[in-house]
Amino acid sequence: MLIAQDAKEIIRKADEKMHGESSFAEMKMTVIRPSWKREMTMKVWSRGEDFSLILVTGPSRDKGISFLKRKREMWNWQPNIERVVKMPPSMMSQSWMGSDFTNDDLIRQSSIVSDYEHKLLGEEVLEGRSCYKIELIPKENSDAVWGKVIVWIDKIDFLELKLEFYDEDQELINTIFCKNIKTLGNRTIPSVMEMVPADGSGNRTIVEYLAAEFNQVLPDDVFSVQHMKKVK
Repeated sequence: MLIAQDAKEIIRKADEKMHGESSFAEMKMTVIRPSWKREMTMKVWSRGEDFSLILVTGPSRDKGISFLKRKREMWNWQPNIERVVKMPPSMMSQSWMGSDFTNDDLIRQSSIVSDYEHKLLGEEVLEGRSCYKIELIPKENSDAVWGKVIVWIDKIDFLELKLEFYDEDQELINTIFCKNIKTLGNRTIPSVMEMVPADGSGNRTIVEYLAAEFNQVLPDDVFSVQHMKKVK
């Protein structure tokens, strides 16, 4: 049986696999509702746990909207009104751009490595892969949005294959299914993440990696308020 520190190390390895020391990705998000669907494209830069930048590149009505995280501070740039809005922590649990993902899911204010205690629940086979099943409980005074997270991580490649998100009352709210494993940026990662709410509404949101690069040099000024206004 693995001890708690080993469970944390598994989570750390899985997080590093998806993000590296730094990363750049081009993504497509498809928001699906029973009577309609819409697509967005975006570029995402990240460095460690403290810095991330998201630029919406399409459709045209949303093009240029950006989101910036610097340590525990977050901003949103709205080009149509030429305004930067500082985002309070209370906004992290709200929907990102009308999708089933929260602001925290995309901007990554909280860290699955640093903001949670980790416990190995056991092992299960998922999609033909033997996985660690690990429970994450938020630390006191952390920025974690969720009351509990359960994650399934492939034992060989340390890939996150499934994540369940629970509220403070321990009720299941959302599940992410990670699939279509392929090589991007010289890394083997799930290229598709599908978020499915537990409410039975028929809603879902799919995020697909179109391209990815890892461990590129990203200087501090990439993650500045000035840069988020003009990044392309």
